[in-house]
Amino acid sequence: MTARPSGPPPIVYILLFAILGGGGWYAYRSGLLDSLLNRSTPTQAGIPVAQPQAPTAPNPPQAQVPNPPANAVNLDTSLPNPAVLQMDGSVTMIRLVLALKGGYTQRNPGIPLAYGIPDGKPNGSNAGLKALMEGRIQMAASSRPLNASEVQAGLQAIPVAKDALAVAVGVNNPYKGGLTLQQLADIFQGRITNWSQVGGPDRRIRVLNRAPQSGTYSVFQELVLLGSPFAPDNPPYFTTATEDVTTPLLRALGEDGITYSTVDQVQNQQTVRIVPIDGQMPTREAIQRGSYPLARTVFLVAPQRTSPVVADFINYALSDQGQQIIGRTEFIPLR
Repeated sequence: MTARPSGPPPIVYILLFAILGGGGWYAYRSGLLDSLLNRSTPTQAGIPVAQPQAPTAPNPPQAQVPNPPANAVNLDTSLPNPAVLQMDGSVTMIRLVLALKGGYTQRNPGIPLAYGIPDGKPNGSNAGLKALMEGRIQMAASSRPLNASEVQAGLQAIPVAKDALAVAVGVNNPYKGGLTLQQLADIFQGRITNWSQVGGPDRRIRVLNRAPQSGTYSVFQELVLLGSPFAPDNPPYFTTATEDVTTPLLRALGEDGITYSTVDQVQNQQTVRIVPIDGQMPTREAIQRGSYPLARTVFLVAPQRTSPVVADFINYALSDQGQQIIGRTEFIPLR
């Protein structure tokens, strides 16, 4: 008796292979195979969707810094901040500097500031710039531009406001007219010595000049005398002050004197009259449009390499808030 083979008959294997082959072909044609193989990449409407990433720590919040002014200073601020920000310089800029100091201190109460070294009395533009070059202060206020040696020493002057010089005579001076810029130069260089030479009474002109250490002296010399020297002293007809002061000069004008100062120092004085120059009075509008010939720019000055607080104070002076403060001091803001 012949033994029967064990296991399923061959026809079963044939049918099984046929079923598997047909199923595979169907899966390939229908995309089912791709779906199964790509199960790790989700899709949406046939478009792969990015896998969610593992959560990462958020970036630290950034400080809310106000927009800097358009003309913000560019200084090397690698030096440490001083314990006290010491400033000195222009006497005529004292109200401007102290007003900025007040506003800045309200924003930064932990940063003490001092103007006028050592006793709170500013010593003039020239003295302030000298102290800055010698490292005795961190910032200076100057009512004149820097000269070549100061620029070479690494100082940087940043314009913060506009101002103008005013020529003044005593309110009781019988001369009531104006002067041309050339006549003014001739008076302060000794070529015109009598009021009759400019249309006034026959009376000697008594010139009261400011002290040479005054920034206002330097500006007048550049604007009016074009850098040439003043006439030599010849008391009582030509006298140069020994200190950077204004009030004593104004009080001494009498009926025949003439002097100059900033507009701010004389415009509210009842005992003096401002003299028009080239037909222009030093009004805000005339200074802004450039028609008044004795207009000038005033500066804050710092070394190129300084501390962050110095740059911050100057940028505050240039900011909208700082310029508004400057406008309230009767200086003319830059914008």
